[in-house]
Amino acid sequence: MHRTIRRSATALLAVAVLALTGCAGATESAPSPSATSTAAESTLTGELTVYAAASLSGAFDEIGAAFTDENPDVQFSGVYDGSSTLVTQILEGAPADVFASADEANMEKVTDAAIDPELFASNTLVIAVPAGNPGNVETLADLADVTTVLCAPEVPCGAASAKLLDAAGVTVEPASLEQNVTAVLTKVAAGEADAGLVYATDVIGRDDIEVIVPEHADEVVNHYPIAALTDARNPDAAAAFVEFVRSDAGQSILADFGFGKP
Repeated sequence: MHRTIRRSATALLAVAVLALTGCAGATESAPSPSATSTAAESTLTGELTVYAAASLSGAFDEIGAAFTDENPDVQFSGVYDGSSTLVTQILEGAPADVFASADEANMEKVTDAAIDPELFASNTLVIAVPAGNPGNVETLADLADVTTVLCAPEVPCGAASAKLLDAAGVTVEPASLEQNVTAVLTKVAAGEADAGLVYATDVIGRDDIEVIVPEHADEVVNHYPIAALTDARNPDAAAAFVEFVRSDAGQSILADFGFGKP
């Protein structure tokens, strides 16, 4: 029998945090000597520009803040959009130091420009509907009968959506095809669409969205790679940022935003 789980975005936040993070023990008030000396010992300086998938915007803003806390002479800047759009910009010479993609396929397109890409996170899809679920959406099959927006097929969330719908035997004629997952969520939240497929991380903490976890969603997993770029203007900071994202500190922030392990 087809089983659908409906949760509010707030409830999904609680589940994601409990599932992906362990219980951290309380620490005493005094910071450790190593923590207080890290920033003072940092030799990194200059601007650091990170091009990252739209689904990473919240997590990477926080990671960027934590990174600059440890490296106060570095100025972090995040540029967020669909991975395929960022690939085009990078190949055309955009001033990116680091690229973080929402899938491996788009990272492969910049193979010659990326230095040893490494996986750092994973994500899955959910059905997002406006609060109150006016279209009465319950399953993937319902998406064929309501106004649905999807990511374009060249975008990682679009490729994953096609795979999920194909596996369910569902054909959807989308009202629009968006170039990043944020645009899909924006249209759903505004009531311009009855439903859309977005990443689980995108709906955490949202009160204007309801969430349906479709059957077999856990079988369509996007793995996120990150790499410093060969033409980075700040190669030292770029390499250090990649290392920070994959460190315990970076992974903890990603988990707080609902991302899974690589």
